[in-house]
Amino acid sequence: DLVSLLRDAYLAWEEERVIDWAIRYWEKARGQGLPVPGDFADFYRDFEWMGAQRQLKVLGIFARLSFRDGKDGYLKDQPLVMSYLRRTCERYRELAGLGRLLEELERQEKRVGYTF
Repeated sequence: DLVSLLRDAYLAWEEERVIDWAIRYWEKARGQGLPVPGDFADFYRDFEWMGAQRQLKVLGIFARLSFRDGKDGYLKDQPLVMSYLRRTCERYRELAGLGRLLEELERQEKRVGYTF
């Protein structure tokens, strides 16, 4: 799907390019009668919000792979995924609280261990 292609956890594209590709996809989808919003701004908001949900999921998976499975190699890809998520949170006031939470979590000292 478009979000997986354009907001990949391992490969960054310039934002102008992503927007151009998203516009082209949206135009073709509309031309084919696919159920996409009639306004590109609405389509792109949906794209970014779906991306935010996936980025949260990916960050959780990377953390699990590191802490539970000892696979720390994925941690090097977290900054790119976090940058996507932060950027989306900055653009939408509805996501401002999530953005503040992410900032707070990043400032906290990293701890290893479990609490119950």
